[in-house]
Amino acid sequence: MTFDRRPAAARAPRRAARRAGAALFTACALAAAALAGCASPPSRFYTLNPGDTTAPAVANPPWLIELAPVDMPSQVAKNQFVVQRSATQVDMLEQERWASLPGDEVRRALSGDLAQQLGTIDVYGSPHPENVPVYRVSVNVQRFESWPGSHALIDAVWSVRSLRTQNVMTCRSVVNERVGDGYEQLVDGHRRAVQALSDAIATGVRTLSQAGPAVATTTAAGSASRAKAPVGIPCPAAVAAGS
Repeated sequence: MTFDRRPAAARAPRRAARRAGAALFTACALAAAALAGCASPPSRFYTLNPGDTTAPAVANPPWLIELAPVDMPSQVAKNQFVVQRSATQVDMLEQERWASLPGDEVRRALSGDLAQQLGTIDVYGSPHPENVPVYRVSVNVQRFESWPGSHALIDAVWSVRSLRTQNVMTCRSVVNERVGDGYEQLVDGHRRAVQALSDAIATGVRTLSQAGPAVATTTAAGSASRAKAPVGIPCPAAVAAGS
């Protein structure tokens, strides 16, 4: 056994250092525990694309669609839920989030719904046969409002263009779905609104597919020019009346 034979005065600084170290360790442990107790609650993620609805595979569809990326208002183009508190005030919720940006969520939901309704596939960004009619769909969401316990609203201007004839249809759909309490109910309301929007667009594609080819324009001399003027096709009555 070894004894520290130094005078007590010489041993005092070492004891003080040990006590200070122990106190520092205790303080750090308490701070870590306090931080753990104050940790933010986990975020919840939602999607507009339920995993149990898959469009059936189509071998040779009569036409193809090409759904462009969906434009969304900048104030809601965030992963966090942006909910309306009043007509002029919104809240951004950190714990309630979309699985991907709202524009991507809406586009994927529309793509699946349209493919299923029209018996076709979405070939956006993919090569496709030249001999199959392609209808390009563009969607500009002008309002995407979330009112908890009240309603979910989508106000969108959309167009369908035939790449073969360049005939085009441009329409507007305003869809307002009532919702109950809870954020899952709010997401379900938006999902129903997207379904109604896809119903309107599908009707537009069918209508455009039945339109005749574009007519040739004539020059001042009366001869037909090579270019064909695209025809503006009116919205179907059900769509024009609003969804």
